[in-house]
Amino acid sequence: MSEIDYMNECTARDVITMLVEKRDMTIADAMNVFYNSKTFENLNNPATGLYFQSPLYIFDVLEKELETKNK
Repeated sequence: MSEIDYMNECTARDVITMLVEKRDMTIADAMNVFYNSKTFENLNNPATGLYFQSPLYIFDVLEKELETKNK
């Protein structure tokens, strides 16, 4: 596993935890939302540099994505 892969796994864990805590989701629902998001896709694309950002920043990006999706 590369360092970037490890960082992304840790970030995913943290973002999923935030979804559970802040949006009152089940773990399964939070995983489904995050792993099927454009944010997750961008996180796994090294060209975006998103993997350098904090989990809180990535959570904010995801929140904006979800708000836009729900409009």
